[in-house]
Amino acid sequence: MKKLNDTEKFNVVRREAFYTGLALAALIIFWLIAGFGTSSLDVKIFHIPLWAILGTIGVWFFAIVISFILSQKLFTDMDLGGDDDE
Repeated sequence: MKKLNDTEKFNVVRREAFYTGLALAALIIFWLIAGFGTSSLDVKIFHIPLWAILGTIGVWFFAIVISFILSQKLFTDMDLGGDDDE
């Protein structure tokens, strides 16, 4: 666990929040493309339209992948406690 001062902690939290917002935007774009973008295709998997699968389960899996990448590559393990923790 990294020891950071308050300014460094604030910068890390801002960076993580920014990339989490980008991840949300990517998820929304994926949902729009996967759900609405494939609705004109006549592709079915187990008698379920492709847009229904990609717009629900596909988005869920994409969110898991994004969360894993963020937690492994971006997020920093740091103590967020205040002065009274000691």
